[in-house]
Amino acid sequence: MFLGTSNHNLDSKGRVILPAEFRAELGETFYITMGFHRCAQVLSAAEFDRLREQIRLLPADKALSLQYLLISPAKAVTPNSQGRVMIPQKLREDAGLVGEVTVVGMDNRIEIWDKTEFTAFMEQQKHASMQEALELLRL
Repeated sequence: MFLGTSNHNLDSKGRVILPAEFRAELGETFYITMGFHRCAQVLSAAEFDRLREQIRLLPADKALSLQYLLISPAKAVTPNSQGRVMIPQKLREDAGLVGEVTVVGMDNRIEIWDKTEFTAFMEQQKHASMQEALELLRL
């Protein structure tokens, strides 16, 4: 299980350090692909295989769309001796990753966000959740 958030910088080669506890759980080789929001996501090999299998069970048109969005941009990665992983350039561009990033533990996966975009997203989530709660409470 991946928990917590931390801020890191992409280096000039597009590499980012993943927290040691995340790397220990991911194993030696794992996958990085587009996230469900404007971010990259990191999945263990087992979780990536599970995702692929779930996609294969969908109706053909839905499966094909998700294969283009999640499977085709995926890359198997192995951290270097400093714990850095390379995020492919196209993926960095699509996810808007430049400079400072936020690494987010999301239970069975990890998300890598542009720090500014993640902060704005979280503010939006807080507001949306608060509004919904207040409506449910009828306050």
